[in-house]
Amino acid sequence: MGELKTAELLVKCLENEGVEYLFGLPGEENLDILEALRDSPIQFITTRHEQGAAFMADVYGRLTGKAGVCLSTLGPGATNLMTGVADANLDGAPLVAITGQVGTDRMHIESHQYLDLVAMFAPVTKWNAQIVRPNNTAEIVRKSFKIAQSEKPGAVHIDIPENIAAMTVADLQPLQQDDRDKTYASSKSINKAAAAIAKAKHPLILVGNGAIRANASEALTQFATELNIPVANTFMGKGVIPYTHPLSLWTVGLQQRDLISCAFDEADLVIAIGYDLIEYSPKKWNPDGSTAIIHVGMSPAEIDSSYIPLTEVVGDISDSLLDIVKRVDRQGQNNSSAAELRQKLKANYEQYANDAGFPIKPQKIIYDLRQVMNPEDIVISDVGAHKMWMARHYHCDRPNTCLISNGFAAMGIAIPGAIAAKLVNPDKKVVAVTGDGGFMMNSQELETALRAKTPFVTLIFTDNGYGLIEWKQLNQFGHSSFINFTNPDFVKLAESMGLKGYRVNSAAELIPTLQDALAQDIPAVIDCPVDYSENLRFSQEAGDLTCDISLEN
Repeated sequence: MGELKTAELLVKCLENEGVEYLFGLPGEENLDILEALRDSPIQFITTRHEQGAAFMADVYGRLTGKAGVCLSTLGPGATNLMTGVADANLDGAPLVAITGQVGTDRMHIESHQYLDLVAMFAPVTKWNAQIVRPNNTAEIVRKSFKIAQSEKPGAVHIDIPENIAAMTVADLQPLQQDDRDKTYASSKSINKAAAAIAKAKHPLILVGNGAIRANASEALTQFATELNIPVANTFMGKGVIPYTHPLSLWTVGLQQRDLISCAFDEADLVIAIGYDLIEYSPKKWNPDGSTAIIHVGMSPAEIDSSYIPLTEVVGDISDSLLDIVKRVDRQGQNNSSAAELRQKLKANYEQYANDAGFPIKPQKIIYDLRQVMNPEDIVISDVGAHKMWMARHYHCDRPNTCLISNGFAAMGIAIPGAIAAKLVNPDKKVVAVTGDGGFMMNSQELETALRAKTPFVTLIFTDNGYGLIEWKQLNQFGHSSFINFTNPDFVKLAESMGLKGYRVNSAAELIPTLQDALAQDIPAVIDCPVDYSENLRFSQEAGDLTCDISLEN
């Protein structure tokens, strides 16, 4: 390879890892990296804020299983990056963050914009390191990607001082990627799980994000179908079994009781498949720890007093599920109770199909959105009151078609995430669903979307306030405070950025507006007023919920 700057070797190592995009902002301390990227096939996506860059890398990692890469300069650039890095780490998305840094010759003194970034990123990453010897660059990059992409995936951070980036290294090559073989669960754990399932009268499957990361959708669907066991998914497990499947009980994870809580009340065995405790605390569905649990995953179970498994089936999820099926006899077991509960869920969902109220109920907005999106199209949900309704009412046929930040629950992810989704899937429709609060946190990235030629639709649930916090305040105190704000004219804002802007003025306008916006070859923004009085109505229904479903086989 000959003599290179450390920054050039770093970029060669990123190319070796198959990096397609690097999201970030230029800065004085990453100038050598930017210069090295000029002759690289890696496409640098210049963003308008480092948080947006990290969110783009986060969603890229979720959709591809390969680490998304983001870049910032030191100091405020690095601190801006941290929110998206933390989001990826808690939600199990592979990400590699690279930060510029002051030269090693001034780290021992008080220095302009200097922070100890390795110490700062340690709590929000799986591993991080500073390149202090140019000859270690290839090892650090290879280790970073290996750790970021290994189960459970997460974020890794590389810090590179500017003087090290400019130093030369000779005769160094990127390190070869190593192949990882499948890991298989022990026969003992498979047999123990099979025996418990055969004995259970009311088993229930709880499937999470780990099953999507492991590409276990087909095996999970076969497992549930052959054993006739109903399935509930977490927010991040949407689509792992088609929502149209007769055993699908849709999504669990709301902070309040819902119809699906009835299934957990009656379950005598929960088969947790690819379930991360951070997705929905077991204290919510197994508060006294009395429900028997089988843990099926790529990693051992976390320790929690409400999550003590009878057995842990640790290994390739698909193989584990198919092995269990072979050893379980559940002939004659029917699920009339699951069918009855599913009918109630469907009736609740369908009742909003023709609702003409305005401002539009959140259930109606989501129902109409589902009608215009194909099974393979992608929705990115931001965080706020709309997220709770998206989780409850936006149903998926396929994995990774509705992405929800849940472990870290970071506002502002939707628009940057939609850019990454469109880069990865240019032929699919992509919609960023956001509240007006989340929209204003990273709306500047719509200019990035236009420049990157990533046309998608941003659908804004507009209520001129922080609706989720108001919901919580009203439930807890009976009044709200400090949650209201005013908004710019979203249509004019979109048009001023060279985008297409729409405002919905009636429930009947929503579907044709969505269809027109999705047909554009530039990003589009839809301002849709929402009726969040539904929040309190749902809370009342949750408080009055009684489980009168017969669960006898």
